[in-house]
Amino acid sequence: MNATEWRILCAGMFLIAGGIACTSNKEIPHVETEKTIFQTAAPWKAVMDIRADVAVIYGTHDHPEMSFEERLRSWQQRGYYTHFITGVAWGEYQDYFMGKWDGKEHFMEGQMSVDGDTIWHGATVPYLVPTSSFISYMKEKHIKRVIDAGIDVIYLEEPGFWTHAGYSEAFKEEWKKYYGFDWRPQHESPENTYLSNKLKYHLYYHALDELFSYAKAYGKQLGRDIRCFVPTHSLINYSQWQIVSPEASLASLDCVDGYIAQVWTGTSRVPNYYQGVMKERVFETAFLEYGSMESMTAPTGRKMYFLTDPIEDRPRDWDDFKKNYEATFTAQLLYPQIADYEVMPWPERIYEGLYEMPETREKETIPHSYSTQIQVMINALNQMPLSDNKISGSAGISVMVANSMMFQGYPEHRGYTDPQLSNFFGQTLPFLKRGIPVKVIHMENISYPEAWKDTKVLILSYANMRPMSAEVHAGIAAWVKNGGILVYCGRDSDPFQTVTEWWNQDGLSYRTPSGHLFRQLGLNAYPKDGSYSSGKGMVCIIRKDPKEFMLEQGNDKIYVAQVRKLYEEYAGNGQLEFKNNFRLERGPFDIVAVMDESVSLESNKIKGLYIDLFDPELPVITEKEITPGNQAFLYNLERITEPDIPQVLATAARVYQEKVGKNSYSFIVKSPAGTTNVMRVLLPALPKKIKVKETAGRKVERVATEWDPVSKTYRLQFDNHPDGIRVQLKW
Repeated sequence: MNATEWRILCAGMFLIAGGIACTSNKEIPHVETEKTIFQTAAPWKAVMDIRADVAVIYGTHDHPEMSFEERLRSWQQRGYYTHFITGVAWGEYQDYFMGKWDGKEHFMEGQMSVDGDTIWHGATVPYLVPTSSFISYMKEKHIKRVIDAGIDVIYLEEPGFWTHAGYSEAFKEEWKKYYGFDWRPQHESPENTYLSNKLKYHLYYHALDELFSYAKAYGKQLGRDIRCFVPTHSLINYSQWQIVSPEASLASLDCVDGYIAQVWTGTSRVPNYYQGVMKERVFETAFLEYGSMESMTAPTGRKMYFLTDPIEDRPRDWDDFKKNYEATFTAQLLYPQIADYEVMPWPERIYEGLYEMPETREKETIPHSYSTQIQVMINALNQMPLSDNKISGSAGISVMVANSMMFQGYPEHRGYTDPQLSNFFGQTLPFLKRGIPVKVIHMENISYPEAWKDTKVLILSYANMRPMSAEVHAGIAAWVKNGGILVYCGRDSDPFQTVTEWWNQDGLSYRTPSGHLFRQLGLNAYPKDGSYSSGKGMVCIIRKDPKEFMLEQGNDKIYVAQVRKLYEEYAGNGQLEFKNNFRLERGPFDIVAVMDESVSLESNKIKGLYIDLFDPELPVITEKEITPGNQAFLYNLERITEPDIPQVLATAARVYQEKVGKNSYSFIVKSPAGTTNVMRVLLPALPKKIKVKETAGRKVERVATEWDPVSKTYRLQFDNHPDGIRVQLKW
């Protein structure tokens, strides 16, 4: 069941949830505590009360039993700060499509394929061409309404235009406005494809600029500061799925305050090639996706939330969901300068959804053990610190990407293909699989000095993207001449090299965009394979498209060897260390990933004193063996802050109202109904008295306990309750 179907289902299903609790709860501060968020289309319900800081309310839809404003208040009355989210390229906008807003039907503004078919996101929900009419509708009917309802934070998600779209009358009109000449069918030439996708990029850049600028101006009239965010898939995923979006360019708009990185199993399991084999590589793809998203905001100071999802839309068995959730969850934690998270979308589908298991064809709800594990993991995110620690591995190798990666995916021209985005993965996977934490740099951000931070070797190819301006080359050339090392990979023979663009216009006549770059570097415009000096820096040219490193086994060896030589002999970073794993320490947490298809088949063995946070039983362990293809998330008991003070270390619920006495410790824990809380509590001694009661006073009957004398932790297990369970311990 896809996200749209879930929203439609929620519209009716959750109206029978019973009365809305009216007890105000001010335990969660608002703006000061926006570390963890989740999105939902439903009103508050006990089974989805996951206790993140912020409930992001989806859509303004009303129902006979409940208005949008009442749905909003249902979360506020349970202590949540509330934000608002809706789609900008699609949504439940039937009043617009069917003519109820302005008396005109707008279905013809849907994105359309070459055969004249509208591209649908769901029933009566087309993907949209963002016309001026639609922008006006969004301002009047949605943005104004949510601001009037008291919302100060707005998310407009997934500004995407399909590359195989571009044939509707609405799009043809936008083409004429933008280019000044009549529309051209994109399938007829590489240039038409490039122009079509460049326009799609511009349309959503303009739409978000208009909508967010309006939101901020309207809020200012009311004396309020409105913050605006873009939840979006990564550039890597959109390029794979053949969707065009403004991506990194938005980070430089004054009206954009940040993003949500929509990365999860569904995006990261898209197969790619490595060593001639096409298969899913979820951890590695997620690592690169999160890296691409971090790179969009790190130089600009905008806020970034990382998203993970414990399930996905397509039916899989629960072991598959769990394994790949752990992989994406680990990947996000390996970026220590990001510590804000969307802990899940749609808790209604996670905790109540029925999923058809591929083998049995029977529908099952989430296993109890998995819901406990999820709650442990998302509550760990509430205490996940920012860290200046570095991920293990040789740093300094970066790969440059650009929004134009999305411009040439469809249709193919003159037989040139880029199977599974191999021109991107050909630059990155050969190093990532060898334990090198490759960094992604967005071409749109290179004017920010911070974008170049820690980069010693820059890898660049125009086999799958184009520079959008000459200023980009001026920035790259300045960096190289100041001592940087550039590795350029590409035959420069794909059909998009000769599209009409700045490098062959207005007095410039380069056959390829790289020709202009090489001249800025002081080289011949079309140099052969080899290494060349440029100022204080070096340029290495490899006349192969990066996809060639991927499509046959062993084809990446020469590429890796050349980069390694440059790194070790010229970059001044010492030896380039190859390994099969990554490790990072963040506060008390140890994050470990071990890769398959790497330089070694060895497991990674961790010794010490830990709580295993991927195990819903929260065992205390002294050794953990992580085999290739797996990850670990551990609480290091030897790095506890203030080890002499009683405290909850790990839990499947959120902790409130902690009180520490001379010989006592008490607290309240809250989590969704129907889930089990397992927790590890640090204490100076084995408790002699234990009281576990609901906050209403009723004793909790089933409480399991266990004392671990080595770690001095007390394990408790009992059923969760959204109103809270009060725990009192005395020793």
